Amino acid sequence: MPATESARERIRKLREAINRYRYLYHVEDKEEISQEALDALKHELTFLEQEHPELVTSDSPTQRVAGKPLPGFKKVVHTTPQWSFNDVFSEEEFRAFDERVKKAVRERYGTSATPTYTAELKIDGLKVVLTYKGGVLTTAATRGDGRVGEDVTMNVRTIDSVPLTLTRPVDVVVEGEVWMGKKGLADLNREREKAGEATFANPRNAAAGSIRQLDPKIAAARKLDTFIYDLAETSEEKAETQSDELAYLRALGFKVNREMVIAKDADEVLDFWKKTQENRDDRDYLIDGIVVKVNEVRFQETLGYTGKAPRFAVAFKFPAEQVTTVVEEIALQIGRTGILTPVAHLKPVSVAGVTVSRATLHNEDQIKRLDVRVGDTVVIQRAGDVIPEVVQVVPELRPKGAKAYVFPKRVPECGGDGSIERVPGMSAWRCVNKRGPVEQRRRFHHFVGKHAFDIEGMGPKTVDLLMEHGLITSYADIFTLTEGDVEGLPGFAELAAKNLIKGIRARTRISLDRLLVALSIPQIGEETARDLARHFKTVAALEKASVPELERIENIGGIVARSVNEWFRDPENRDMLRGLLKEVTVEKVVAKLEGALSGKTIVLTGSLPTLSRDEATARIRSAGGKVTGSVSRSTDFVVAGEDPGSKYDKALELGVPVITEADLLKML
Repeated sequence: MPATESARERIRKLREAINRYRYLYHVEDKEEISQEALDALKHELTFLEQEHPELVTSDSPTQRVAGKPLPGFKKVVHTTPQWSFNDVFSEEEFRAFDERVKKAVRERYGTSATPTYTAELKIDGLKVVLTYKGGVLTTAATRGDGRVGEDVTMNVRTIDSVPLTLTRPVDVVVEGEVWMGKKGLADLNREREKAGEATFANPRNAAAGSIRQLDPKIAAARKLDTFIYDLAETSEEKAETQSDELAYLRALGFKVNREMVIAKDADEVLDFWKKTQENRDDRDYLIDGIVVKVNEVRFQETLGYTGKAPRFAVAFKFPAEQVTTVVEEIALQIGRTGILTPVAHLKPVSVAGVTVSRATLHNEDQIKRLDVRVGDTVVIQRAGDVIPEVVQVVPELRPKGAKAYVFPKRVPECGGDGSIERVPGMSAWRCVNKRGPVEQRRRFHHFVGKHAFDIEGMGPKTVDLLMEHGLITSYADIFTLTEGDVEGLPGFAELAAKNLIKGIRARTRISLDRLLVALSIPQIGEETARDLARHFKTVAALEKASVPELERIENIGGIVARSVNEWFRDPENRDMLRGLLKEVTVEKVVAKLEGALSGKTIVLTGSLPTLSRDEATARIRSAGGKVTGSVSRSTDFVVAGEDPGSKYDKALELGVPVITEADLLKML
């Protein structure tokens, strides 16, 4: 199929962008775009070139190994070409690789030939090539462009895990990874911050920056380590399998990662990939996937190499938390407090194993800071259960004529004349009409939800149904419903109607803090509601509070104080609240709990093994602790589960202790 002009232009722009970012990453140790996002651009380019092979050129980023030697270092010509691996990102892509391997091997050795695989961790560090003569280290070099690297021998000699002499006088060339641990990076960044120096974005950059120091004392002072994983040359007889080769390297005195499996088929590789993905954050070093190699060397030799990579091995990457896609539209979403959140409608893309077609842009200031426009190629990020967000624009891929986004003057869904306004002192816009239909519906959804009244059987669809039939127009109406009111509505036969009313009756008592959360008062979340409830103890006392009185409460600032005061001064809000209080009972506020975690501020991140986020929060609060949503220097510790995301990194950066769920349960 002939390439369209748009495909030609997209390929051209992708090549320019990839070359620029790869140069910054491999040569200057700068990371303007994450490696996951760069991988996504490369993957798109590979796909387009496969669709239009006539457009493949010899200088395309898909056809060469990146990186050039820095002029400040002596050049080293590699005696063995330094290949990179082709990437696969999904089970389907890996199984396709497996089928290609089996087909090639069986064509050469017969249908009974069955290759096995080694699966090793893919360390996110800096590749080095070590040369030994007579068992003595003579040269350490970076990969460079695959043919010529940089001589970094003096710096690599400072790494304790690199043997200066081997266990016997053999000539070998080995390949491995220099890496810095997450704790080492946090310590280094603290020192650089104190000295007024720029911090490193990640351990890979820190390792590369350390190895490329002209003064070996600097490299020696940094906590670098290595794993050796490949034997390029040896003066002795070579092993017959990759697994035996690793054992050979270990016997020579090299540090070899023991987290490796020999898999008899693709299913066993996939099991290891999935298991490693689940526990990837348990290690001090970063991994971004596994490397899968055909175990048998004779099969490797049969499969051979392409122009840039071995056919017998792939890098099986974990689902990326950052990927690239295209913004098709920017829409405004109305929240329960009337705040308008800009949302990017995206070309669907898989991120962190989930297909995403929407990503938040947060607010007007964020749109301006990123300069996001319809048609832009953007980097989106999703970590754990966090809502996907746009974190970066790839400006090189912007289409001609793309216009800067401007907030409209009116949003019809706000109701009334649709007017919107910028919130004073904030970067948000909101509906001028505070009781528009969309806003009202979202408020009711929140009111009956698990963090508020938690009414069993009354989800968003039920709320919408009751509102559409005019059965609820105020919060109080919920508690005056009878079985006869709802029986006969779509989906509500006698038993369903009875269960709904039973669920409502079970929630006519509520704590003051949960009531405050339920009312959708702007700026009031769970922790702030708890602070207000402990201080004022009754609705009546809070209703009378002045702004200065509110500001005197710990953790309550001016914006929150004014928001609470304005809400209670609104006559419609007061009337609504009085009607509600005729139907429900607010429980007496108990004294602040004293317990094992009294006075402790705790942040939860990632998926915990046995406790849900709500269960963990409740347990911490019952022990007197406070749960907050962000990490700061005042955080006492962070409880981290699987896939913890940026909060975990922030904790390491600030030196905040990180514990597991098991550690937390011991405290309780």
